Amino acid sequence: MAANVYECMFILDSSKVAGNLDAADKQIRATLEKHNAEVLVGRLWDERKFAYPIKKQKKGIYYLTYFSSEGKNLVPIENDFSLNETILRLMILKIHPKLVETMLKLATGEHAAALHNMQEDATGDDGVPVDLGVNDGPGQRRGRRHD
Repeated sequence: MAANVYECMFILDSSKVAGNLDAADKQIRATLEKHNAEVLVGRLWDERKFAYPIKKQKKGIYYLTYFSSEGKNLVPIENDFSLNETILRLMILKIHPKLVETMLKLATGEHAAALHNMQEDATGDDGVPVDLGVNDGPGQRRGRRHD
């Protein structure tokens, strides 16, 4: 059976990781390698506040990993990660074979973090925010009614 490439987004407990992201990275890699998965890329994505508490935590560290494995190994991998108290949540997605090369290139490139923060930091030479066209919808929202 051929190995597939998967993308896994972890939400880590920021109070338990507390600046020691290397230890969390080693734990994640060790668990994946224990189940015969090959880690292709693993990197910090972002640290954010949650919209609602997850396991009584208000913020967490998002960590992105790409790995190749056989499909039969996914359930044991998810079970092992569910026992890890550092991991609040995780989501594993199968990457389409046509997109694997592009996704890995973006994940390993230095510009990956810049692409992620592009919308937040987009300002022109005059300091005015630049419209990136990301949130263009059918039109502007209507304001409040004053009755």
